[in-house]
Amino acid sequence: MAEPKWMHNPEILLVDDNSADIELTRLALLESGMPHRFHAVTSGVHALKFLKQIGAYLEAPRPDFILLDINMPGMNGHEVLSQIKFDEDLRSIPVVILTTSDAPHDISLAYRNYANSYVTKRIEFTAFIENVIKPMCHYWFQVAEMAAVRE
Repeated sequence: MAEPKWMHNPEILLVDDNSADIELTRLALLESGMPHRFHAVTSGVHALKFLKQIGAYLEAPRPDFILLDINMPGMNGHEVLSQIKFDEDLRSIPVVILTTSDAPHDISLAYRNYANSYVTKRIEFTAFIENVIKPMCHYWFQVAEMAAVRE
């Protein structure tokens, strides 16, 4: 893997209520070989608290990149995405929807709420690493020019 453009290890936030999916994504990111710092929260409410550094998340870093599941109880991923993209302080953070839903309505709504990408996670682990995680990391952290919006 080519040398990252980033001067630091990117802060990646995963928002997913499924502990098995959190572990799968954590392992896939490790297997990708890209240096990073991984954070996970299990609800939309916790995601917004993390992003706004509220309560238990006062020391939370600002993520450089967010992976967001759609299907969560309470505040779902669409609601979280909408709040992120309509918040002037958060909207520059790339958000990739990473979900099992391939419903046209979910895909359309995600893009209407300014998702940067929409990826379904219906493949086995090795293919997930090779076909989703590695190319995603390569694009977002080595190819794309990212805004330097760090506090």
